[in-house]
Amino acid sequence: MKNWFSSIRFSYIRSHLYTLFMVTVILLAFFLTVHVLFDPNWLTATGIFSFILAYTLIGLIVAIYSGYRAGGYLKMQIDGISVLVTQFANGNYESSIYSKENNELARLSLELNELGGKFQQQVESLQRLADENAEFTKSAHKAAVIEERQRLARDLHDAVSQQLFALTMMSEAALKQFDRHPDMAKSQLEEVTAAGQQAQTEMRALLLHLRPVYLSGDPLPVGIHKLVEELKQKCYINFHLKIEEDLGLPESTEEHLFRIIQEALSNILRHANASNAKVVIENRQREVYVHIADDGDGFNVREDSTRKTSYGLKTMKERIGEVGGTLNVRSSKGEGTYIDIRIPKSSVLNEGKED
Repeated sequence: MKNWFSSIRFSYIRSHLYTLFMVTVILLAFFLTVHVLFDPNWLTATGIFSFILAYTLIGLIVAIYSGYRAGGYLKMQIDGISVLVTQFANGNYESSIYSKENNELARLSLELNELGGKFQQQVESLQRLADENAEFTKSAHKAAVIEERQRLARDLHDAVSQQLFALTMMSEAALKQFDRHPDMAKSQLEEVTAAGQQAQTEMRALLLHLRPVYLSGDPLPVGIHKLVEELKQKCYINFHLKIEEDLGLPESTEEHLFRIIQEALSNILRHANASNAKVVIENRQREVYVHIADDGDGFNVREDSTRKTSYGLKTMKERIGEVGGTLNVRSSKGEGTYIDIRIPKSSVLNEGKED
């Protein structure tokens, strides 16, 4: 009720009532002046007050009705502009509003329509630029394959190969001491176990480097399922997936989205201490909506700027900005983390599909 008294409609009604009050006071003063100065027979005090009372009652009804109607029309225009701004905030830049009037609000609506068109053009330009960057990235990726293989060969030789050689030497020494010095042999076997665990850790780290960063030609849903299946073998988190098959995104945008989801799941594995993780990817009217959630420790989004997760979130925001999307992170300590991503679909791509 308090909000209604501060609404536009009530402001219009109040303005009309104020006008009615002023006109009533002026009429009353005029009639009383004529009555006192000239005292005509047809103008009596009873007639004056009867006329003023009737005029006030009729004027009150007219003022409330006209104020409500006029304020309602203005409110409808402002609500339309507010909805359009909300659509822009959600990344739906193809929305527009039209008005048959020729007033300031109508001109503001036209300017907002033009602004939305410019935003849409920028989104399409960003997506085309992302396509070009994807081609350059693929070329650079092919050129870096040989160098990466050489690096992995060096790492295998410097880390795992030497540890395996040390395992062999310690195992042989333990066998020689097994009968004569069992305590020494036991100690050496414990060292063998520790070295074996270290070698296993090194090997897992190297295998994670071999995990593909790109979709390698797979559609996004297939790539996400493969990634999650791989993660299930390395951790005890329960993953819940709900992914639509045909998302209608260009290949470069799918590459960016895959890497964003990969970064989000990596943050969950390293920092969240979660038992469950959820990934939802679905089509909406003019956008693709992604929801990633976990039931982990959570963090304070505003205050914990020094956490390692903040760097991952910064990278995700930069990537989502390259394709004209929006990213929203909600989290608090002890209540998990929720990430909402919206990527508008390119109108150029949609027209190409319709053709």
